[in-house]
Amino acid sequence: MQSLVTPIHMPVPVEILQAEIRKVCGVFDLEPMRGTGVIAGDVATRRIGLFDTAIVGLDASSHVERGAKAIRQDPGEHLFLLIQDSGQCRVEQNGRAAELAAGDMFLVDSVKPSRFLYGGARSSQVSIHLPRDEMVHRFGDTCTGGVSISRSDPLWLAIRAVVTKMLDASGAQQQLGEAFLCLMGAYLQSNRGMMPNRAPETLLSRALALIDRYGLEPAFGPRELASRLNVSERMLQRHFRPLGETPGQRLLKRRLEVAHARLAERAADQASDGIAAIAYGSGFNDLSYFYREFRKKYCTTPGAVVRCH
Repeated sequence: MQSLVTPIHMPVPVEILQAEIRKVCGVFDLEPMRGTGVIAGDVATRRIGLFDTAIVGLDASSHVERGAKAIRQDPGEHLFLLIQDSGQCRVEQNGRAAELAAGDMFLVDSVKPSRFLYGGARSSQVSIHLPRDEMVHRFGDTCTGGVSISRSDPLWLAIRAVVTKMLDASGAQQQLGEAFLCLMGAYLQSNRGMMPNRAPETLLSRALALIDRYGLEPAFGPRELASRLNVSERMLQRHFRPLGETPGQRLLKRRLEVAHARLAERAADQASDGIAAIAYGSGFNDLSYFYREFRKKYCTTPGAVVRCH
């Protein structure tokens, strides 16, 4: 299996590496098995597709744990799709255990205690951070509690291929991110029968799917969304409250993310005549509004995004 990343393992004090892991992934406790106070490892971050991603390299003689105390201190906001890139790792969560070799995947739930034991050669992992509330509303409880992605399932290979492509910065990140979510949803739903007590599709999950499908159409707004779902706008707003946003805010967020991804894919010499076309193609019909909201979300201008890539 070809490696997704090239890990770098530098000896550092345990508390420094633990602080880096906590900054990127939340409260996890790092313990070296030899008790030397120094451990070889590193943490890097990347934005791939629609997702923040951590690349974590660790010495084999260590383990990482997220217990009940850590969860109380730092309530979980994510599901982590853990992809073992090299080395080995034993993942324990919710009474389940999985031995990960290169290429294996496990969906870790941040609200449940978890433990990661590293053995053999040095380990490198890619961790894709998926917003937990949104995943639950999209796919129900099929994605919670710790889920092993079986490499005997044909969808494993498809998910792996899309992740590999997303890690290639030259790819069409927005479209690849959407393909990744579709594949994850297909895997989770196809394994529903092996996962008891799963929630049925909700109105919110249907609304999110419609936003994904029609959100780039300028005429598609909260009123049209409510109409397609056959509910009032007020009821629709109530269903969005668990996400901490309104339907309009979700639509705006999607359009800005699409615009940002498309701008990042353009060459700098195309900037002069490309930004307006991208804004209109991402669902905006007012350029001044687009520029204002883009700066508010990303603290930079659309032109600066183009020049940086």
